[in-house]
Amino acid sequence: MTIRTVVFDAYGTLFDVEAAAREAGRSHPVLAECWPRLAADWRRKQLEYSWLRSIMRQHEDFEHLTADSLDWALEAQGIEDVALRRRLLDLYQALPVFPEVPALLDTLEARGVEKAILTNASPAMIGRSLTSAGIADRFAAVISVEVVGTYKPAPRVYDLVLERFALAPTDVLFVSSNGWDIAGAGANGFTTFWVNRGAAPVDRLPHRPKHIAADLSSLTDLLP
Repeated sequence: MTIRTVVFDAYGTLFDVEAAAREAGRSHPVLAECWPRLAADWRRKQLEYSWLRSIMRQHEDFEHLTADSLDWALEAQGIEDVALRRRLLDLYQALPVFPEVPALLDTLEARGVEKAILTNASPAMIGRSLTSAGIADRFAAVISVEVVGTYKPAPRVYDLVLERFALAPTDVLFVSSNGWDIAGAGANGFTTFWVNRGAAPVDRLPHRPKHIAADLSSLTDLLP
């Protein structure tokens, strides 16, 4: 395997998407017990809306979907609190990266490995997240689905990587925590690395992950 570029999904792969609800739960008693359910519903609806809007060809950017999915998750918990909603959305703009991410980026940089992000987020949204985490300058490119106006796993989204870097699919190691994203990237010919943090079963989809790990720390073992 000759890898020229490592391409990361952002939310759930580099950024801990549960952190917003977890942090809010520390200071808002209404979330003290239910924040894990809220976080799970928020993420599930965020992704469902991306897929459904793609199918319906009714595109809105990921920030819009993030707010809509939070509204659904709050209502599911019987919570109506405008200030808490704003707090959660603000926290989502400042999600922490997973603990192993900084060292991984350092190692890839030391080895001269090109790094990029392919994300559902708009340029403005991912830009705020990367800046907040202090890693905005660590990637050769940050590619947003807004270029094509639809969401992963649409094939033309993954084509953006090949167009940006003039690569063959086999030159790319694609890294994601989402099984459906791994399947989409695999369908485009990428070598895939599934970050299976929750020890979930492999999705029953074509193009199963080439590599599976519990976090990102072993990714460098695949590179020269």
